[in-house]
Amino acid sequence: MNNKVPMTVAGEATLRAELDDLKKVQRPRIVAAIAEARAHGDLKENAEYHAARDQQSFAEGRIQEVESKLSHAQVIDVSKIPEGEKVIFGVTVTIINTESDATVTYTIVGDDESDIKLSKISYQSPIARALIGKEIGDVVVVKAPSGDVEYEIDGVSHG
Repeated sequence: MNNKVPMTVAGEATLRAELDDLKKVQRPRIVAAIAEARAHGDLKENAEYHAARDQQSFAEGRIQEVESKLSHAQVIDVSKIPEGEKVIFGVTVTIINTESDATVTYTIVGDDESDIKLSKISYQSPIARALIGKEIGDVVVVKAPSGDVEYEIDGVSHG
């Protein structure tokens, strides 16, 4: 069973930076806070101790989560794939709403990287699923909550 999850090079770098920070900065800071709180005596009513233990629990859980995501990642460097007219994972695609002539540009990324404010959409989103495999000039229909929306693919960029 292939349980690899696609991820862009930038997405992997972001997760690796977070993991590095968690292990080299957050973990030692929390351990020091726990040691300091222990030095204050009775742990039952020591709010600093309990807060530090909660932070430790959260940080260790996040470390495991990030390590798991990285171990299941299939990093795709779209810049190493020859430019073409086909929409694939990692490309930036410009589409035009055929009714309103509104143009929008999205980059198709992994789930953890998606951020609509940055025009990054998950490869599993309805728009991305409708676009992947199509080419410049193709018209796709996206099933939206407000009804079907037609888009024409205007451009595909690998950078």
